Amino acid sequence: QVHLVERGGDSVQPGGSLRLACVASGLNFRLFAMNWYRQAPEKEREYVASISAAGSTNYTDSVKGRFTISRDNVRNTVYLQMNSLKPEDTAVYYCKVTYANRNYWGRGTQVTVSS
Repeated sequence: QVHLVERGGDSVQPGGSLRLACVASGLNFRLFAMNWYRQAPEKEREYVASISAAGSTNYTDSVKGRFTISRDNVRNTVYLQMNSLKPEDTAVYYCKVTYANRNYWGRGTQVTVSS
């Protein structure tokens, strides 16, 4: 059974940084693309970033230049380094993987950016 656990969410001031981590189990992690999504209050869940099995990355426009996704195939972990955080980055951040034609999600970690 695929299982994803996010951690690293916190409350920070605008301009601050956080690093989120998502630990995966139940799959051969190195073979799969990993994704980060987020959901702000009263908004739909939205795509943030992804990293392929080969390490290619992609970002939504609003986080380009501020967020960096990376992966550690030894630790079965995908990271999201978030710099220059803005209040509009406030959301629950989720990790996602597509395995055997099914999407698996973690339970999310809360990021709050506020002065």
